[in-house]
Amino acid sequence: MSETADFGTWDYVIAGAGSAGCLLANRLSADPGNRVLLLEAGGADSWIWFHIPVGYLFAIGNPRADWMFTTEAEAGLGGRALAYPRGKVIGGSSAINAMIYMRGQAADYDGWRQLGLAGWSWDEVLPYFLRHEDHVSPSGEHHRAGGEWRVEHPRVRWEILDAIRDAGEAAGIAKVEDFNSGDNAGSSYFQVNQRAGRRWSAATAFLKPVLNRPNLRLETGVEAERVTFEGRRATGLVFSRGGERFHARAEAEVILAAGAVGSPKILQLSGVGDAAALAPLGVPVVHDLPGVGANLQDHLQLRPVYKVSDVRTLNTEYANLFKRAFMGLEYALRRTGPLTMAPSQLGMFARSGPEYATPNLQFHFQPLSLDKWGEGMHPFGAFTASVCNLRPTSRGRVGLASPDPAAPPVIAPNYLSTDADRRVAVEALRLARRIVGQAPLARYHPQEFRPGAELTSDAELAAAAAALATTIFHPVGTAAMGADDDALAVLDARLRVRGLAGLRVIDASAMPRITSGNTNSPTLMIAEKGAAMVLEDGREPCAHRSQ
Repeated sequence: MSETADFGTWDYVIAGAGSAGCLLANRLSADPGNRVLLLEAGGADSWIWFHIPVGYLFAIGNPRADWMFTTEAEAGLGGRALAYPRGKVIGGSSAINAMIYMRGQAADYDGWRQLGLAGWSWDEVLPYFLRHEDHVSPSGEHHRAGGEWRVEHPRVRWEILDAIRDAGEAAGIAKVEDFNSGDNAGSSYFQVNQRAGRRWSAATAFLKPVLNRPNLRLETGVEAERVTFEGRRATGLVFSRGGERFHARAEAEVILAAGAVGSPKILQLSGVGDAAALAPLGVPVVHDLPGVGANLQDHLQLRPVYKVSDVRTLNTEYANLFKRAFMGLEYALRRTGPLTMAPSQLGMFARSGPEYATPNLQFHFQPLSLDKWGEGMHPFGAFTASVCNLRPTSRGRVGLASPDPAAPPVIAPNYLSTDADRRVAVEALRLARRIVGQAPLARYHPQEFRPGAELTSDAELAAAAAALATTIFHPVGTAAMGADDDALAVLDARLRVRGLAGLRVIDASAMPRITSGNTNSPTLMIAEKGAAMVLEDGREPCAHRSQ
């Protein structure tokens, strides 16, 4: 590696052009007096499958689009290691995710406020969701049009999903119109981040429209190596590309927006983290902060599969070459049909037991089935009743495998490590069976392919959950906000790294507790609120701004 070259002086240096980083770059560069450098380890989103919604089938598990991380062997999953997809492109995981627009529950954010995090209650965060929303049919106080983040209704319907929704109603899960009012109990079709049948990623929404700003510079294909410090103040970021190393100075702030895996890794490489873990790796400790990389939370999905007959599913449609060609033609001419599909179209939020005040389970029903994303679909008609525990009590970690910035991180989610999570997993599988057993589905003759109807005891279903479970790609919490008395708090309520100056983490890492639903749009809310905080806390104008 060559000596470190000077990459100039900026006001804000942002590491990560994922969902949060794209929005941050947009907001911070809106003031022409702010010099903003945005660094992204992935590349441009020029591949067609980043834009056709069904492209997730080809992007996840593909090194062109996915960092191809894997977890450690998970004891709670029978020693299995899981693929852990993360987007390797501008827009980050919003370029390969499920496109589901979901805020979570009002109780999630009110819970953050009760942890001592002023400004993070539902009523206080809702304006930041609304600030960038562009809803296709806004109504009431919960939606608006005119922002950058497009929200539309699905452009394809499936008879089998309509029947599943009827079955949910028969099982006591009411039909509702909107999951995003603060109460997501019930069943509805997911709203999606698409515009006219094309994926609407954070790069498309927030970054590419403003790349012509002279005060904003995007660099792709770069590896963030470490934050630099003078004493306790962050002064810049060292990054590398193609065997060359550079140092970008930040006069105002360094902002880490590399996600729940990337941001704690950069902090640890910079000597900010648990000293007891960093010292044996030879990383000089700048600030002992044990919570960095801890508190990893994720939604673990169980994927029961049910064979069906006498009804269309994507499995059977895609296997037919003529129908596959028609799908392509329909998409080309009308931007409708199966190629516009998110991985899940129908959602249900329910409680696994009466002890829960709000839904603690989320179903993602899919008119398809496969062994895992990135592989082909099963050669028979089927649907998947994917279900996850929205508020897991298990906690994992992200750590360094070595001081080499190019080395993949250690990801140990610690799934199903608590009695509560194992109990909820069993209850989730039983609820899936109760829904599928309702009369509206009987005419399609559903047969449980996985885990198998012969498994009936709690012990058998717990073992099946461990064998079936996989991530639903919602890692959060690894640089969590917390109150002054929280020993594992990495950030304060203004997203500043505790004990240091000029350094923030603004992405899903900041969540103290995971939200009750898909996490992409809550991450954008955090970025929107974080950008406002950065600007509010901004330094006094410097000489360059008056020139």
